[in-house]
Formats: sequence, structure tokens, C-alpha cells
Amino acid sequence: MLIRDAGASDEQAQRCLALATIRTSDAGFVDRVRSLGVHDDLLETGLAELAAVVETASAAVAGGVDIEANLRIARGLDYYTGTVVEIFMRGYERLKSVGAGGRYDALASDGRTTYPGVGISFGISRTFVPLFAEGVLNGSRAVPSAVLVALVDEPSRPASAAIAQRLRARGIPCEVAEAAQKFGRQIRYAERRGIPYVWFPGVHGASDEVKDIRSGAQTTADPGGWMPAVEDLYPSIVTEDVTTKEQQT
Repeated sequence: MLIRDAGASDEQAQRCLALATIRTSDAGFVDRVRSLGVHDDLLETGLAELAAVVETASAAVAGGVDIEANLRIARGLDYYTGTVVEIFMRGYERLKSVGAGGRYDALASDGRTTYPGVGISFGISRTFVPLFAEGVLNGSRAVPSAVLVALVDEPSRPASAAIAQRLRARGIPCEVAEAAQKFGRQIRYAERRGIPYVWFPGVHGASDEVKDIRSGAQTTADPGGWMPAVEDLYPSIVTEDVTTKEQQT
């Protein structure tokens, strides 16, 4: 295709293919590119800039991260104007790049001034969905809700909804029970969804009560002041170390 479509000579095409095989974890790629016998001021500028990126990034990253120059990567030649980046997860290279970006000389313009920038984006769903599907990652509970506000009866739904609204206003994720079933069934509903607390609205002037359905502890509570344990407020990601089968949160 380089010869047929781009008009390159056989020698030029071979040099392009040779360029695409260069992949180093340090600035050693510079000498390998120069050995291809191509001389150009713009090429030298690019080599110097890429070497600076690799060396600076290698010195800055924490353990568990590898930096390399891979001259096979090309992204949007009409969009990116400098170094481009792709991110892979070790052991999950089959997911392809999970993040990518690069340098843009003309990222934005207000009509008078053009602003450059460096940007990167991550493919959250394409990364996490396979990991959840394979059981490498799991949520500590199936839903965000930390509290299920019980429903005494259908006419009292506005009161339960008001309690939920007060809890949400204070940053406590919660939901109102779907139906006014017996409290035992509402508790089992919360258990199935992993919701740690059930809130029972007070009736006939009685105080509200909240129950930790894991321990069975039940206390009076005010939606304007009660807080769940910090670790119960939001669900967390539970990872499994596939080498030791240990779970970590």
C-alpha cells in the first residue's frame, strides 16, 4: 500500500516498515531511527522531543508502570500534532488500549488566539465491563444505596420520600422501598441488594429507627443528623489477586 497508494519507492516503504518495528523502554530508539539513514531537521526535532517525554515520564512514574517508545503507534494525523500516547493494562493487553491521547497545537481557539494542549481520555466501560464480567473486579454491593427507607403503608409514601430526600441532601445515598410489604420482606429486599441499613419511619408520634441489618443493631435516628459508618456510605471496588486468590478493597 505504501508503494501502490502513497507512491513510495520500495526502499522508502522498507524504511517505513523498519521504523514501525522500533520499540524501546528508553531513549535508545533515537539511534535506531537515525540508523535508517533519513536526515531531516523536523525528524531530529521529533526525536529530541520524544526522548524528553520518555525520559521525564520514566523518572516520574511509580512502580508497576512501564514507559516505552513504540513507533508503530499513529493516531489521527490530521488532529494530533505531536507525541501521542496509548495506555495498556499489563496482563490485559487483549483489551487493547484503555486510554489514549496526545499533543494538539490547536486544541481550541477564540477567533484571535489558538491554544495548544495535551489531553488524554480513558475508556471506562470498555475497561471495567470485561473485568467485572470475569470476576476480577466486584462491587461491595450491587447498588449505590446505603439506606433503604421502609414503607409503612402506601398513604405514608410521601413521608418516606421526605426522609429519603433529607438523607440525600446530606450526601447519604438511599432509596424508598418499592411496596408496603411486611418489614421482614423489606429487610430481605435490602439484604439481596446489599443495602446495609433499613430506615423505619416513626408512626403515631414515635421516633424513626434505623437498623444495621448485618449486626441486627437498631437505634432511634434523625434524618437530619444520623450518618452511616464511613465505609458503608458508598460501595467500593473489590479486587481479586488472581495469583493468591486474596480479595482487596
